This record gives sequence, structure tokens and C-alpha cells, in this order.
Amino acid sequence: MRKITLLVVHCTATPCNVPLPPELLDRIHRQRGFNGCGYHFYITTDGDIHPMRDIRRTGAHAAGHNACSIGIAYEGGLDPAGKPADTRTPEQRETLRQLLRTLRQTYPDARICGHRDLSPDRNRNGIIEPSEWLKLCPCFNAAEEYADITAQSET
Repeated sequence: MRKITLLVVHCTATPCNVPLPPELLDRIHRQRGFNGCGYHFYITTDGDIHPMRDIRRTGAHAAGHNACSIGIAYEGGLDPAGKPADTRTPEQRETLRQLLRTLRQTYPDARICGHRDLSPDRNRNGIIEPSEWLKLCPCFNAAEEYADITAQSET
């Protein structure tokens, strides 16, 4: 089994008012040259979770971090005008929380972060600042929002 040190939260960077079925997400990733969807889990706006890639397989979602991570994406991330926004529905929020809690039970040492938090620390101050983000994904601070899950697993 792979050593998992990161649980990486993503958005699909698609408008929240345009459905992206799991089959289409898989097809888009295959067209990009991946051998299937790069994410391990996909959460649609209705809160349903779709396993997309076996967690034993390395993902294709965070360059330089795929070997040690599990990728989780939620449908959306852009408002109807195409601007980055936290578009998660209440159902997506709850499903994501439950999934992260479950994954932390299996991988207690894994750090929860957003894709943006894996950007390079260009000024080398030890903090990935907004000016250094290569992407806004997942359009919210995943590490902060789910800090209670991290704390629970450490007690």
C-alpha cells in the first residue's frame, strides 16, 4: 500500500450551475492523457460520493504530490459567471466532512490541505501565501475548515 501523507481537496473549476457527471469528468481526464479520472473521490452537488480511482493507485491531481496523496474533488468551484468561488452545497460540505473523517481514521498522519496549498513557497518563508497560489482550487481554506478533524485524530 502507498504511504498516504496528504488528503488533497480540489474543486473541478466548473460553473456551479452546469452539471458535471462523473462519467464526463472521467472522459475529460482521459482526454488529458490520464488513465482514468485523476481524483480518487468525486462529490457531486447532490452530496453523492463517487469513487473514481482505487486509492491503491497513484492519483493524477497534484503534480509532485500524487504518490503520497488521495485526491478528493467537489463539483463546482466557479460561480455562474465563471469566477472562482466556494460553491459547495450543504450536501457537498457534509459529505466532504464525513469522507475526510473516515480517511483520517485510516490515515491518521495524513495532512488535510487544498490543492492551492501545494503551490511553491516562492519567497521561502515557510508559508504558502495567496500571492503564491498557482490555482485558487478548492476556493476555500480546507486545512482551516477541517482542522477539527485533524485535532480529533490526534487525541
